[in-house]
Amino acid sequence: MSEHDWTEVVGAIGIFAFLVSVVTVTIVQLAKTRRARYEASRADDYRRLAETATQAQAENARLLAAMDGRLSGMETRMTTVERVLSDVD
Repeated sequence: MSEHDWTEVVGAIGIFAFLVSVVTVTIVQLAKTRRARYEASRADDYRRLAETATQAQAENARLLAAMDGRLSGMETRMTTVERVLSDVD
């Protein structure tokens, strides 16, 4: 082999290594970008879920307060009915 043949082989190996490096870096960066997008969308889903849970909790608290008011009214009426019944006996 002549001197030029070896330089061509070394050059071809160098170009091949360079292309493999470029392809590898590109694939890794695309994977990182995709993973970042998925994590951002997952964070948005969790945020929406937290907002929904907060709204449901506030609605439940409102309903519980309304039921507490009704129960207090029923307790007052029940006490009155018991008093009337004890007076009748």
